[in-house]
Amino acid sequence: MSKVCQLTGKQAQNGNNVSHSKRRTKRLFNVNLKTKKFYWPEQGCWIELKVSAKALRTINKKGIDAALVEAAQKGLF
Repeated sequence: MSKVCQLTGKQAQNGNNVSHSKRRTKRLFNVNLKTKKFYWPEQGCWIELKVSAKALRTINKKGIDAALVEAAQKGLF
């Protein structure tokens, strides 16, 4: 499985490790992903999604149905 949030589309970003002597080496900044099971009351079933911490906050605020509709409009889900 790839390291991409299924609701927001967030993925790893490139950057540099910078040492004390200012040498730079490439690194990845990974997304804070969690695999969570959500109950979807409209469908009456459980779904398992790989979501970022920001997506969890969005689900808590708007609800799972609204978050899935937004992701479908973006073409992510």
